[in-house]
Amino acid sequence: MPTDAPSDLRSDVLYYLLNFERALAWLAERYDDLLDAHEHGFLRDFAVLPQPSRALLVRMLMRKGTLFRASRLSYDEIGCPLQAVAPLAALGWVDTEPGLTLDDLFALTTRPELQLIFADAIALIPGAKGLRKPDLLETLRPFYEGESEGEERGTAAHPLSTWHSQTTDRVFHVAIAPLCERLRLMFFGNLQQDWSEFVLADLGVFQYEKVAFAPSSRAFQQRGDVDVYLALHACREALEWLPAGDAEADAIDELVAAIAAIDTSNPWLETRRAKLLFRLGQHCERQQNWPVALAVYARCAWPGARHRRLRVLERSEQFDEAFALATQAAATPESEEEAQRVERMLPRLQRKRGERVARVPAARPVERSTLVLPRPDASQPVEYVARDHLTCDSAPVHYVENALINSLFGLLCWEPVFAALPGAFFHPFQRGPADLHAPDFHARRAEQFAACLAQLDSGAYRETILRHLQSKAGLQSPFVFWGLLTPELVALALDCLPAAHLKLWFERLLRDIRGNRSGLPDLIRFWPGERRYELIEVKGPGDRLQDNQIRWLAYCEQHGMPVRVLDVRWADEDVAVSEVAVAVTTKEATTEART
Repeated sequence: MPTDAPSDLRSDVLYYLLNFERALAWLAERYDDLLDAHEHGFLRDFAVLPQPSRALLVRMLMRKGTLFRASRLSYDEIGCPLQAVAPLAALGWVDTEPGLTLDDLFALTTRPELQLIFADAIALIPGAKGLRKPDLLETLRPFYEGESEGEERGTAAHPLSTWHSQTTDRVFHVAIAPLCERLRLMFFGNLQQDWSEFVLADLGVFQYEKVAFAPSSRAFQQRGDVDVYLALHACREALEWLPAGDAEADAIDELVAAIAAIDTSNPWLETRRAKLLFRLGQHCERQQNWPVALAVYARCAWPGARHRRLRVLERSEQFDEAFALATQAAATPESEEEAQRVERMLPRLQRKRGERVARVPAARPVERSTLVLPRPDASQPVEYVARDHLTCDSAPVHYVENALINSLFGLLCWEPVFAALPGAFFHPFQRGPADLHAPDFHARRAEQFAACLAQLDSGAYRETILRHLQSKAGLQSPFVFWGLLTPELVALALDCLPAAHLKLWFERLLRDIRGNRSGLPDLIRFWPGERRYELIEVKGPGDRLQDNQIRWLAYCEQHGMPVRVLDVRWADEDVAVSEVAVAVTTKEATTEART
């Protein structure tokens, strides 16, 4: 497979072609039943093409876009691009005389060339000669409107030779690109990754865990799944490029109808549809299009959709409906995040409905103190300034934020995270399981996770974490931050962090991986001699606690973990520095005595 390719790419200048052919072999082995006659024909015909032709096609597929000038396809291993492209053109895979719109032409040519091509028009327009390319394009656009009825402005397409009669260059259009995009999707299971993954893996830029999944493991189980993915992707792109003005409302209605018409029973694709609906609902909110936003959120199962629906009901002054839905959400919250938001919203809705609001006992506040420091000469994050001020030999302070606790979890639970379950892994370039954020991610691996967390009771966790720190070093993981981890930091953490606290943190991560992987305090201070620690959330001037940070702080406080918020102020600010300093000194002394 691709991961077995030689790491020294200099040994074969056709490494990119070899990797592409490996991917095609992988697809032929696993997706033979889902390929149509056209795709089978591509696999068959590609294999018998001359090597320069195969290499040229892959070179173009790996570059951005589908239009390329022959003069810019100069590769020693390919030779003359005009000769190499001939077999591809004979198959209809590449068009060597494509029509180019004005926008295409500007994308493919330099400014001096454009000055030559449009010399007559530029001479008639005052100031046009000195314009930059984007400005020149907009200046010339009115002169090159569509030439036939119904064409949009600037869409008239002509071959390069028609635009530029003096050039000997050619333009290639990769007509086979949509088919190859479909194959890329089937291989990776997404359209974010591309063929450069092979190269980056061969160079060692990214290293992946080798998961022993079965040949039957694949992203798509039926051809219709691929069509659904592509349809959802097209809708997502349409959302990104909605027209402005009056046409937007019609475009949104068409987009809602298009998403609703996509039929699938695949849970993974339903999740993608839900995420797309959520984004569409957010867009409608920003436009204050309350009716459509409500309709979209009502049919959306993405986490947070019910809260957004509540917000829309409130903002559109439908207070009774909002209160009824908020009461329902408070009784059965989908997450800690929703519970937190609804708890804040209910009293506000009660007041807007004219009801009396019962006083709710305030939660126990997390300890908070203030530290006044000289403003640093060079701009640097306030967390670094606080770390450098607090650290000392006997109590080193590290900036870890979300990295340390997530990494310790990932190292301890490496096996369940990378378990080769159906629908989790289906190609060699996965940073983590495809179902990481699925509702049943933990449930499907409950026994394996339980065995890992049981090591925190027996003491075996230290050996497991240290072993994985060495044996898995550098491998991609959704939890492990290799750039921050050092053997010294991990050893210090294992010495000072109680196993009971690690278990509580890891259990909370597993309850909501999407929501709880972030929000952890910025700094951690260790006292190695006493085998204890303190978590510190740093807030600079004008900064405030985010919701996910509040939830983590409350959780730590609830379970008796040493945690506090540190507000940093600069000494040159217009405050009573001396009074604050006294308060800080007293607070620090109290904290030290208590901990």
